[in-house]
Amino acid sequence: MSYEPISVFDMFKIGVGPSSSHTLGPWRAAQRFVQSIQTMQPLEQVATVRVLLYGSLAKTGKGHGTDVAIQLGLCGEDPVTFDVNSIDARIRDIADMNEILLGGKHEVAFDPREDIDFLMTESLPYHPNAVTFLASFNDGTSIAETWYSIGGGFVVKENEESTGHAQVQLPFPVDTAEDLLHWCMKTGMSISEVVMENENAWRSEEETKQGVINIWRVMHECMFKGCHTEGYLPGGLNVKRRGAGLNKKLLQQKSYTDFQEWVEAIRSGGNDFKYTLDWVSCFALAVNEENASFGRVVTAPTNGAAGVIPAVLMYYVCFCNGADEEKIIRFLLTASEVGSIFKKGSTISAAMGGCQAEIGVSSAMAAAALTECMGGTQRQVLMAAEIAMEHHLGLTCDPIAGLVQVPCIERNTMGAIKAITASQLALQSTPDFAKVSLDAVVKTMWDTAKDMNHKYKETAEGGLAINIPIALPEC
Repeated sequence: MSYEPISVFDMFKIGVGPSSSHTLGPWRAAQRFVQSIQTMQPLEQVATVRVLLYGSLAKTGKGHGTDVAIQLGLCGEDPVTFDVNSIDARIRDIADMNEILLGGKHEVAFDPREDIDFLMTESLPYHPNAVTFLASFNDGTSIAETWYSIGGGFVVKENEESTGHAQVQLPFPVDTAEDLLHWCMKTGMSISEVVMENENAWRSEEETKQGVINIWRVMHECMFKGCHTEGYLPGGLNVKRRGAGLNKKLLQQKSYTDFQEWVEAIRSGGNDFKYTLDWVSCFALAVNEENASFGRVVTAPTNGAAGVIPAVLMYYVCFCNGADEEKIIRFLLTASEVGSIFKKGSTISAAMGGCQAEIGVSSAMAAAALTECMGGTQRQVLMAAEIAMEHHLGLTCDPIAGLVQVPCIERNTMGAIKAITASQLALQSTPDFAKVSLDAVVKTMWDTAKDMNHKYKETAEGGLAINIPIALPEC
């Protein structure tokens, strides 16, 4: 586990669905492999390219779009800017032509059916999500690199575990919740203020604020699109999208094309419990239906859990007077710090820890963020995170057919509701008498992850994945 500094923009990454560890991570690894090739020889000298997928990347790679992401990464496309509406056409072209435009410059013979190998029975020891890239040159030399996608879009090259932040000296280094609380008590600052001071080590405060607001923009655009897109999700399960239907029902069939008008319409409907509950579920469904459709999403801290934080933040915006940029920035800064504590002390990879590492962590992040923004003390913020995770411990990752759809999408609604409940409990509690600390629950989550049977760690070999009579897509 890494204890390097982690920025808010490490925890929240703009990318493409459906999976941060199986889509975004392999995409980034493929991009970096192309960069490595160019340190040896010009791309024009490449004769062949081959890809080997191991462990969880092999077992659920088809359902998670790993092969798609790798092809786009090898083409030099960027997941932040690539037009998601062009994905299908680009992948069809590669398959039809049996050629790939390496780095966007050099055509190489490439048949995805033959040159991407799903090694279903093989795993590498460092991490279940492993991919090896092989390339040969015209002069007979070759290059091979193994990359690990360790969750949340983070990737590390074999024997090079640094994420590149090791040289940054933070004014308030934080590895544990106890560290974070220490700095808050010593300085009198809130958690979000401590985070902002640390972010200043990377860039100006204004740049951080603009970047965080851009993260929120992508989140709410994804949510808005999901609430206005009907149909069925890709992949063969024929799962009907529900976000748009619920949105129409709650708005009494009225339609909006502007985000702010939509927000005002939601607010005008009141704030009784059932209405609010339905909207939180709608927000989470919408994001993860977009994620399942290869839409543009934000890892929060992963793609599979991308709906929890936007749903809780949208709840805050619509029902708690949170429609203010400074409040939104505080929310996301606080959430990111809690996520980084889980990443350092446990894992945010479902292939390592099951779904507790995704939905559980996102729920804890959202609970902490909401609590700070609702006026909670630093201890109450950490208590909210602990409560949220405590009630996700042991949650397995068992995607049917290897797709990030069932039960993944609904789990985001549960994670969002639990986050709000955890926040409310913490705000009405006295943390000094709490029996369980956030650090204790982080350690417990990691212990549980290590004890969990591998078939419940994003392999589609246990749980619902084997008890629902639907076969995995053929590789």
